[in-house]
Amino acid sequence: MSTDTQRRTAFIGGLRDLAFFLEANPAVPVPTDSTIVTYYPEQGTDDDLCAEIDRIAALCGTSVDLRLLPLGLYTISRCFGPVHVEWTAILSIAKPPHGS
Repeated sequence: MSTDTQRRTAFIGGLRDLAFFLEANPAVPVPTDSTIVTYYPEQGTDDDLCAEIDRIAALCGTSVDLRLLPLGLYTISRCFGPVHVEWTAILSIAKPPHGS
């Protein structure tokens, strides 16, 4: 995901095209479980990554899921029916050391 205007327009258009296609073709199956769309911020320090997720949380009116923090995942989410959107920073404690 990106805040780049062209990428956002293409992404949103793709979601609309998918919705129109599925609506026009009711015989085409859809997932029975939730569908997850995940955004990972660009690389940076843990503080930089968390700041980016905090910024997005403020825009979305949500907060960090503290249950995932011990796993090294700094995550927020919003659900739109069965479509679940996550914004996740993978912190250094979740990454294996080089050579592992």
